[in-house]
Amino acid sequence: MNPSRPRRIDLLYQDDHLVAVNKPAGITTIHDAARPDERDLHEMLEARFGRLWPVHRLDRDTSGVIIFARTEASHRTLSEWFEGRDVTKIYHAIVVGSPPWTERTADAPLRVDGDRRHRTVVDAVRGKPAVTHFRVLQRLKRYALVEARPETGRTHQIRVHAALLGHPIAADDLYGDGRPIFLSQLKRDYRSTSPEELPLMGRVALHAWQLILNHPATGELLELHAPYAKDFNATINQLSKLA
Repeated sequence: MNPSRPRRIDLLYQDDHLVAVNKPAGITTIHDAARPDERDLHEMLEARFGRLWPVHRLDRDTSGVIIFARTEASHRTLSEWFEGRDVTKIYHAIVVGSPPWTERTADAPLRVDGDRRHRTVVDAVRGKPAVTHFRVLQRLKRYALVEARPETGRTHQIRVHAALLGHPIAADDLYGDGRPIFLSQLKRDYRSTSPEELPLMGRVALHAWQLILNHPATGELLELHAPYAKDFNATINQLSKLA
């Protein structure tokens, strides 16, 4: 895909203090020096809304709700709330296999950039506290749709903790086997209509479903919800039919 090509960014909420959008997969939140030719979400939104301050980040392949502050005061307040665990973050993920549990909490300290692949690793000595609550929402053929509620915000936290519990997120090449989800692997009578089959899910199957927080200026409770990306929704629909 042409990195300079504009993408549709769905607006979820805006006022004079903050902007919330549904981030597409495949875009970095802020400028990535390793991808100098790619436009980032921050840049794209500033072209539309003017000066914005990043408050939190989503991985490049993660879709879903993300917010930016429109004033320095809102940025300070929101940053403190995210750091102080005063924001409820709810993610949905498609994980490999069917967990033998319905609910499970991963409580394992994490250290960022802990190995040669620059992955986040579990480290009981030098790691920082990290807790993620998981709940199975739907059991699918060879996979499961789970909810993840991280109490902390460590880099790749949900991905590491899901793998730690034995059910890595689908198509995750850092913490799982990286294999995309192909319909032909799940449906015996599948017949492709094109020379090369495209995967149902070819990126890390993680979506930031909801953020619940107080408004930084008014104190009003905000419940910001991001509908699934097309590939995420299509994958769940197809796997549901086969379950």
